Amino acid sequence: MKPVKVLIVGAGSRGMCHAEFATQHPDRMKVVGVAEPRDFYRNAMAAKHDIPRDYVVSDWTELAERKRFADAVIISTQDSMHVEPSLAFARLGYHLLLEKPMAPDESGCRKIVRAVKRHDVIFSVCHVLRYTEYTRTLKRLIQEGRIGDVVCIQHLEPVGYWHQAHSFVRGNWRNEATSSPMLLAKSCHDLDWLRYLMGVPCERVSSFGSLTHFRPEEQPAGAADRCLDCRVEATCPYSARKLYLGMLTNGRTCWPLDVVTPDLTREGITKALREGPYGRCVYACDNDVVDHQVVNFEFEGGRTASFTMTAFTEHGNRRTTIFGTRGEIRGDGKTLAVFDFLTDKTEVVEANQADGSLTGGHGGGDYWIKDAFVRAVATGDRSGIRSGPDETLESHLMVFAAEKARMQGRVVPVKQ
Repeated sequence: MKPVKVLIVGAGSRGMCHAEFATQHPDRMKVVGVAEPRDFYRNAMAAKHDIPRDYVVSDWTELAERKRFADAVIISTQDSMHVEPSLAFARLGYHLLLEKPMAPDESGCRKIVRAVKRHDVIFSVCHVLRYTEYTRTLKRLIQEGRIGDVVCIQHLEPVGYWHQAHSFVRGNWRNEATSSPMLLAKSCHDLDWLRYLMGVPCERVSSFGSLTHFRPEEQPAGAADRCLDCRVEATCPYSARKLYLGMLTNGRTCWPLDVVTPDLTREGITKALREGPYGRCVYACDNDVVDHQVVNFEFEGGRTASFTMTAFTEHGNRRTTIFGTRGEIRGDGKTLAVFDFLTDKTEVVEANQADGSLTGGHGGGDYWIKDAFVRAVATGDRSGIRSGPDETLESHLMVFAAEKARMQGRVVPVKQ
C-alpha cells in the first residue's frame, strides 16, 4: 500500500509534531507540501521531509489553487485561521485532520461540518485525549459496568502556573480577539472528553470564572515591564528568565523553548526575551483570557459533571473521579483506581502505556490520532475516527454555551 500523501498547513510546533508521523512511518505517510508564512519553520519542514521547492509556499491558498495532488491536509494554523483552509481543501476533496478548536465561534464550526459532510471527506479534529491508552481503558471499564451507571463526574485540568504564563498570558492564546476564549483554546479537549465518557448529549450548562491574577493591578512594586530589566524578578515565580533560561540550563530544547525562538542558544533565548513577547512581565501583557474557571454540566438523563480549569497549580496530569451506582473510578492520567461498593475493594489499573518517545505526546494521543487518521485515509474505513464532525461540533457547542453562561450569569441550554 502506498503511503498517504499529506500537506501541512501551519508548520509551527503542532505542525512539526504532526509531520513527525511521516518520519516514524515513511511507508504509511509522506509530507509532500507545506504552507507556512515564517521562513525558518517553512524551510525546516521542507528540508526535513525533502519537499520539492514548488510545493513549499508561504500562503496555503497557493496550494488550494492547484489541482489536487495529495490525499489529505493537516491544518495546524492559529485558531482563527481554521475555517477558510478547511472549506477550500474539503471542496477539493482532501481529507482533513484539523487542530482543535475547529473555529473560535459557532458559525465557523458549523460551516466546517457542513463542508466536510457535503464533500464526504474523512474528517478528524485533534481531540487527542480520546485516543490515549488511558482513555481507552477508562471507557472500557465504564462500558463493562464496573461502577454501574455513571451518575456524575468531577474533573480537574491543572494548567500549571508556568504553562499559563507561557501560552495564555505571554503567548499566542492570551487574548480572545486574536485567538479564542481560554475554555475553547485549552479546555475544549476536556469538555469533549467528558462528552465522550458520558456517551449522551449535554443539555444545560452554568459557569463562573475570571482573570484574577495576571493583571496590571497585581504587578509587584518595583517591577519592570520586562523580566530582564526587573529588580524584583528573582522573587517572581513567573519570571521569564527563570522559566526559559532555566529550561535551557536543564537541557531542554523542545517545547516551549522552540516557540520562543528557533535559536536555542543562551544568546538566542536572551535576545528573544529582550525583544519578543515571551520576555514580558506577566502583569504587563495584553492578555484577557481567564486564569480560572468552573463549569457545571447536565447531561441527558440527569447525569452531571463538574469541571475546573485553573492556572494556579503545578503543571501535571488531569485528575478525574467518576461516580457510579456500584462504585467509583479515580484517575490521575496514569492509573485508574476502581472501588467496588459490593466488595469494598479497590483495584488499581495501569492505564498509561506511552513510552515517551514514539507515542509520548499527550499521553500517546498525538501519535494514535494520526495513526487512526492515516489508516482511515489509506483504507476508507472511518471506524477508527473517534473525533468526527457531529460529536466534535456538539462538544464545541458545550464550550460556547459555557462561555455564554459565564458572561451572562445564567444557566444556558446547549443547542444541538
